[in-house]
Amino acid sequence: MPDSNSQPAPSDPVPPNRRGERNTHPTAERSALDRFLAGISEYIFQTKLGVADVEMVGYVSDLLLRFVRLDSIHWMRRSDGRPVTEVFQMLVEAERRIGLARREVHRHIGDVTLFWSGMYPESMSSSSKTSPDQLLDYFAHGKRSYKIASTIEADSGRPPCELLDRMSEQFELCAYGLREVRRQWEESEPDDRLLLG
Repeated sequence: MPDSNSQPAPSDPVPPNRRGERNTHPTAERSALDRFLAGISEYIFQTKLGVADVEMVGYVSDLLLRFVRLDSIHWMRRSDGRPVTEVFQMLVEAERRIGLARREVHRHIGDVTLFWSGMYPESMSSSSKTSPDQLLDYFAHGKRSYKIASTIEADSGRPPCELLDRMSEQFELCAYGLREVRRQWEESEPDDRLLLG
């Protein structure tokens, strides 16, 4: 198994220590940033949007925490070792993989498309004219990728298939909720915003 400083090989389903699951041990300490993102996500999804699915809201909150670090978005590598930065290329890589590796790549595609279409929808229309992503429908590919990931069984340390299926079914709602999270964050007190800076 590679150490935490090495780059994941193209066949690695996920980078070391980056599966994105929250430590659910009752004594686990949560960072201020984790608490802030969880709180704002719960407020928007449960209070403002009336979403009672605690597991789904927790997944979205964890996604935000994971993607604070850009290397979590770009952990996947091509066969030549370069990071995969476009969804189109992620889709190509997903077709090359089987089993758990395929599940994790499709889950990552769902996460990336949800994050960008929810938090920064303006970035999708401003992508490079030469990028194949300009022609992609992030909503359709995100929903499809979560659905595919939900059909591949995994161990108990990863998000359950039922949750990924709900992420597919509720993709648009989650993207809208993320837009509201961003709006709430932008309207928050400057001291709160420093947590993300």
